[in-house]
Amino acid sequence: MSKRETKELRDLSSEELLGRILEWRQEQFRLRARRAVSGEDEAPHRHRILRVSIARAKTLLREREDKE
Repeated sequence: MSKRETKELRDLSSEELLGRILEWRQEQFRLRARRAVSGEDEAPHRHRILRVSIARAKTLLREREDKE
């Protein structure tokens, strides 16, 4: 995730961030299920991207909680 994408996440409200996290977690689940069923991974790099994106969004939410 680039600095530009991180800035875009910072511009989102907390509710929107939670929505993004939910979307990413659902995609993560679908990728894992697809890999378990077919035995092959179509986009192995996507797992890492999703994991990092979720962590970054959670970090931003935590920073906001600490400021309050």
